[in-house]
Order: sequence, then structure tokens, then C-alpha cells
Amino acid sequence: MKKAVQNLPKITLKQLAVFVSIYQTGSTSRASEQLHLSQSAVSSALTELESRLQMLLFERIGRRLNHHPNAHPVYVQAQAILGQSLALEHYHKNQAGQIHIGASTTIGNYVLPPLLAKLYDKLPDGIIGVNVDMYIANTQEVVMEVEQLNIDIALVEGMPRPIDMKVIEQRAWRTDTLMVFAKCDSKWLVGLADYNEEENCYRLTTAQLATLPLLVREAGSGTRQIIDEQLLQHMPDAEVIMAIQQSEAIKNMVSADIGLGCLSQHVIQAELATRSLVQVKVAGIDLSRTWWLVWHKARHQSPIWQTFIDIIQES
Repeated sequence: MKKAVQNLPKITLKQLAVFVSIYQTGSTSRASEQLHLSQSAVSSALTELESRLQMLLFERIGRRLNHHPNAHPVYVQAQAILGQSLALEHYHKNQAGQIHIGASTTIGNYVLPPLLAKLYDKLPDGIIGVNVDMYIANTQEVVMEVEQLNIDIALVEGMPRPIDMKVIEQRAWRTDTLMVFAKCDSKWLVGLADYNEEENCYRLTTAQLATLPLLVREAGSGTRQIIDEQLLQHMPDAEVIMAIQQSEAIKNMVSADIGLGCLSQHVIQAELATRSLVQVKVAGIDLSRTWWLVWHKARHQSPIWQTFIDIIQES
């Protein structure tokens, strides 16, 4: 008599989505918030998946979930399956002209608008024939959305640091330069340095800059990453008085002479042109950086996606 085959439940997309979310967030509670499911539903889905695969995916130590060695290869496969599922679900919309674009704040606010205008110009039906969803946040937040397959293509500042490099494709796009800047008649620079009217700038050493109050972007932003790695490491005693999420807020506070700022040249170019703000050149400091294109390897690359990539690479 033949032995009955064990009747195990089939793997579902919900189980895979739960597993991927737990893998990325490190807990069932955060996964339940991310997926808008109850914590019991999340725990049940994970248990069912482990039962179906007949393997542990996480080691449970107290209330913590640590990745089991089995987890990573399953994570890679689950990401690919979920990506194909989303591609199938949105196939018609993608063919009709839908694209989800992510951008870090400097790029999204100051560089992306003319690129989108070029995209509309290249499409047969112009703005009528395309549906663009935009997500603008700091670099780390945008890259997380790419990992979760919520974004087709992202344009970010600084080197992306995804949870799993194996599922992310990234390509160098263009270079940018950060500038230290101050109010044109800043009280902080009086008697410290001479103003060069021809170049509209002051020149300081790192030792001099370290004595002045600095306003910078928050941790997780591409701008802050460059400031930390290429400026502040030379000034361990620097006076960072504020970390702010919005570049415009930093610019306005510097205009009020609260301190000096450090932002992309694209953010302050209008104020430099009118000389309401001035550049502060720091001896021996290079604040150039690379901007990156980032996308998920499993994401469907629609015709509009390719058109947008072509525009970006031509710019």
C-alpha cells in the first residue's frame, strides 16, 4: 500500500511578502506595521512558510529573530517572485505608461523636474499618456523603497547602502559638488577671513571652520554622508548645532545668520548668483560626489522605464 503524501499548504505570495518584510525589518511587529496585518497573522504566515519549506528561516532568541543561514537564499528567490508578481499585476498599466520614480531630496527638488519635462516631450501622447508616481525622501529611505519593489527607478545622492546588494542594481550617473556657504555679510566671518568679491567667496582652513556653527542634513541623507566622510572627519571638534531634514530650511537659517551650511551647489545657485549667500572654500577639502541610478533586479523594465533611463543618461 502506497504511503499517503503529506498534504502541505502551498506557498502563497502573502507568506513570501511577510518573510521578506521580517527579513528586512528584523521583527514581526515592524513587519505587521509595514504590511498592515495583525502580528498574529504575520507570525502565522511565517510559520506556514517554514512548514511548507520544511526549514527554519529565523532563529528565535527571546523576542528577537536572527537570520538563519537558510534565510538569505530564500530571501533572494522571494524577492524575485514578488517582483514578477508585481510586474504581472501592473503589466497593462506599465504598457500604458506608468512609472514609479524615487529621488533623494536635492535631486527630486532641483534636478528631476526638467528631466520629467523631457520625458513628457518624448512620449507620443505627452503628459496625457503617462502616469508618474513620485517619492522624494533621503537616500536611505528611497533605497529601502527600491528594495521593497515600490519604486521602478531611483536617483540618489551618495553611495546607496541597501540591506542586500545582490538584489539591487546601481549605476553611476553624474557628479555633483557640495558647498559650504554663509550669509553675504555673516557675523561669523567678520575678522576671520577676507571676502573675495571677484569669486564671491571666503577662504578658511578646517581649523577655522571647526570654530563656527554648522547646520547640516540629517543622518541617512546622501548629503550628510559626504559631509561626514569628506568634511567632518577632518574636524573632530566641529560645532554641528543642527541636523535638519530639509535643505530649504538650512538655506533659510543660514540666511538668518544662525550659522554656516553645507549643501549641493544646485540648492544655492540662485542665491549665489544674487550674492545673498556666499561660498566658503575650505583649504584641502574636496566635496565632490557621485549621483547614482538604483533599481531592483526583479523589477519589470517597461518601455517608459527605458525611455526615462535614456533621458537620464543623455543629461
